[in-house]
Amino acid sequence: MTNLPEDFIPPTREMLGDTLWESFLQGMASPPPVSIRLHPVKAFGLHVLPSLLESSVSWCRHAFYLRHRPNFTFDPLLHAGVYYVQDAASMFLDEVLRQHVHQPVAMLDLCAAPGGKSTLALSALPEGSLLVSNEPVRPRAQILLENMQKWGMAGSMVTNNYPKDFLKARLLFDVILCDVPCSGEGMFRKDKGAAGEWSLRRVEECCHLQRDIVETAWQCLKPGGKMIYSTCTLNTHENEENILWMMEHLDAKVLPVTTDDSWHITSSLLRGFNAPVYRFLPGVSQGEGLFMCVLQKPGEEEVMDTRMEKIRKTAVASLNILWDGLPPRPISKGHSLIPSHAMALYSGCDLSDYPYAELSPSQAISYLHRETLVLPPETPRGIVLVTFQGHPLGFVKNIGTRANNLYPDHWKIKTTYITGYETVLEPA
Repeated sequence: MTNLPEDFIPPTREMLGDTLWESFLQGMASPPPVSIRLHPVKAFGLHVLPSLLESSVSWCRHAFYLRHRPNFTFDPLLHAGVYYVQDAASMFLDEVLRQHVHQPVAMLDLCAAPGGKSTLALSALPEGSLLVSNEPVRPRAQILLENMQKWGMAGSMVTNNYPKDFLKARLLFDVILCDVPCSGEGMFRKDKGAAGEWSLRRVEECCHLQRDIVETAWQCLKPGGKMIYSTCTLNTHENEENILWMMEHLDAKVLPVTTDDSWHITSSLLRGFNAPVYRFLPGVSQGEGLFMCVLQKPGEEEVMDTRMEKIRKTAVASLNILWDGLPPRPISKGHSLIPSHAMALYSGCDLSDYPYAELSPSQAISYLHRETLVLPPETPRGIVLVTFQGHPLGFVKNIGTRANNLYPDHWKIKTTYITGYETVLEPA
């Protein structure tokens, strides 16, 4: 079991009560569950290997628990964006969006790295929606960009800005996800360093930071719009008390989410209000710790599905854009046009103009290491799309005796230690 911080135990035990506390301790002593979510387009016709499949994630479409953790790093289909490795509790966002969003919306994921909830939102939002995935911290924003480009779905942008920048740009969104920085109590089992970084002082600091973020983001929410507040921590200071603060200071209304008892979500009503909040607890629900609540801003909700292009143009003019979300285009390099790597992974791109070469598992791993490849002699010269099990991985420039690797250098697999290729998916 993870060594829990001494100051964490008394308030958490009091909050949970003896029964839930004992279940929580048992959960902390067990291995974290492993779960993945399939791309709704790229994974069509594939299913999880029966030897790996444990069960479905009940609150999220296309999501599954695995019996054990494969060596994901050396599965080319992960790098092709065919599936995403994500904690099951955070996939509750799929259920929330399906219940509360029924028409095209402009949505902002304010603190989006590494991209799990953003890639899920792209799969869950109605067609025609626009998702702006933002991360304030530059190195984390690059990780977000990589994962969003690998997921490769239309209707998204990636930005590297602070919340105040969206307010300054006068952008208004129908939905804002505030998955705010927190003290990380829900990650103690999965992240061994989280418990060492935890303190009561950090809880207090996070609580104030979360309110600052929410107060700014609230001004970017249109009348009648919805905010999804989320943390991966357990305490009431960063969760229930912040929701009560939003209700009092922002006149926020809490909206319910219909759940099933079999999901074992620890839902409760805020004291004095018929206002439901939802908490996932290790040992009770099958996943890590998560808190989520849906809030609505006062005002008449409007149908505004014709303004997506205006929002995109305003964002491009006002924000630090890492990816404009438009279909990727070739890049001019000297006298040649080199296809951007994002083209290969974008599910809406027409790649029929490029010849392709199917790679074996060992060749695919070599490609992801950014090593030079040797393709079959009948392969045409020039730009070639390389695939694995029919799924695009990227491009090479075939010069005959060898094929120069065009995989992004900063995306390459850096470790050379291979325990053996293990696939997760196979044709249905």
